[in-house]
Amino acid sequence: MPLSRRKFLFLSFLGVSGLLFLDAFWIEKYLVNWSRHDLRKGGGKFIKLLQLTDLHIREIKTYHKWIAKRIIREKPDLIFFTGDCIDWPKHLGVLEDLLKLIPLEIPKIVIMGNAEYDGKITAEMYHQLFGKYNGQLLVNNSVEFVVRKRKINIVGIDDLLNGSPNFETATDEIDKSLTTIVLNHCPLYRDTIDQLNQHLKVNIKLILCGHTHGGQIQIFGKEFFKPGGSGRYLNGWYKSDESLMYVSKGVGTSRFLPIRFGARAEIPIFYL
Repeated sequence: MPLSRRKFLFLSFLGVSGLLFLDAFWIEKYLVNWSRHDLRKGGGKFIKLLQLTDLHIREIKTYHKWIAKRIIREKPDLIFFTGDCIDWPKHLGVLEDLLKLIPLEIPKIVIMGNAEYDGKITAEMYHQLFGKYNGQLLVNNSVEFVVRKRKINIVGIDDLLNGSPNFETATDEIDKSLTTIVLNHCPLYRDTIDQLNQHLKVNIKLILCGHTHGGQIQIFGKEFFKPGGSGRYLNGWYKSDESLMYVSKGVGTSRFLPIRFGARAEIPIFYL
């Protein structure tokens, strides 16, 4: 029996609506895009860096286990947690469950995001937790890493919205000639970093940010919502005279808008 035009349109509407619902509530949230970015000149040996940002983890789900298994396969030299891992202290145990799934031998560097401060998660809580899993919290300070005889600086900036970011203090004792990676949750503070570095002359190779979630909903490249502290930045690469910055769309979602559309969850990998 042939379908009437009205039934055909109705069924088509249901089909498209179902696909959009599946995309927004499952595909773009849970099927993570592992993007790769090669910053070497001419190839050769590399340091492999992996960025996890805006996890907003509330419970361990299947896709978190998938992420941990993929990390094991990727074997990064360093993992960066660039803010908003969790929203409340009650989720510290859940974050620990995730850390248990990641090989202990992989060094981990973490910075604070606005969600940690909003939820009253203290720096001491993160010092204790990440310290158990070969991790280190940076709050306006730095650490020098040696990876296969290569030395690099890792600089961690405090959150812009609820903390006290200070790039000058964070880089006060570093060897400024070394390649430097800056971890900075809110991308708007990049403008201040650029301004300060005109006289500080730190050898910034890359600034890694999160916070924006890529707007969580993008339609034709226009975000539905962008939180304060984002500035003119949304996601992807931004180059200025002073620095190169990557803003990751992150993995999780806000508790108020638990969907993604046109802003698929992301874990970037960088070859340095």
